[in-house]
Amino acid sequence: MKIFLYYIGKARDKHANAMAEEYIKRSTRFAACEMREIRPDKGGAKGFDLWEKHPGAYKVLLDPAGRTMDSARFARLFERDLLFLIGGADGLPAEWRGRADLLLSLTPMTMPHELARVALAEQIYRALATLRGHPYPR
Repeated sequence: MKIFLYYIGKARDKHANAMAEEYIKRSTRFAACEMREIRPDKGGAKGFDLWEKHPGAYKVLLDPAGRTMDSARFARLFERDLLFLIGGADGLPAEWRGRADLLLSLTPMTMPHELARVALAEQIYRALATLRGHPYPR
């Protein structure tokens, strides 16, 4: 299983970025995990295309109008390669929303994208630890 956490936009808050990186680092004990910035509008004529780069991954795009779930239900997603995408200040590319396997909302509250990245990275670690019987989620 591989986990990809992509985000649109520069990580400007070094503290929030360090927290997200720490949770991704912890997650690598249980699965291959990667976190990085992408730029859909850059990288050649087509830009970065999630579907071309990761054709077999289940694509979970974070969106305020998405579905909510608790940590236990979230953990059940971890049966295959997963790709998570957090949009930038302008949200997700419009053409990508309709192609997502799942639109997920972390909370109905508005939060900075960098904080959303920390919350998502922690939930990824929590899900993997839960599935491996690690004591962290207690």
